[in-house]
Amino acid sequence: MEYVYAALLLHYAKQPITEDNVTKILQSAGIQVDEVKVKALVSAVKEVNIDEAIKTAAALPVAAPSAAPQAAAPQAAEAKPAEAKAEEKKAEEKKEEETLESLASLFG
Repeated sequence: MEYVYAALLLHYAKQPITEDNVTKILQSAGIQVDEVKVKALVSAVKEVNIDEAIKTAAALPVAAPSAAPQAAAPQAAEAKPAEAKAEEKKAEEKKEEETLESLASLFG
């Protein structure tokens, strides 16, 4: 987990997330650095939009309020063009989620 925190700290400080920078942060905290984990982290983080991942992780699912059946019919007709966009967004989120899951599995 400390490796991910180091990457987040670098991101917050607007510094490049490199092997050297992650190693320096971990060493300054007195942590024994595993170079394999550092390389895996840096490699995995290159594929992730950290700002978007934070937004996604922080968002809580909200139940939609129940609407009257008559009001739902017009919305369904309008939603069809938005469905394509929603599916595309879900595919992107799934890809990011899979990347984050693989990253998380590295660090138990």
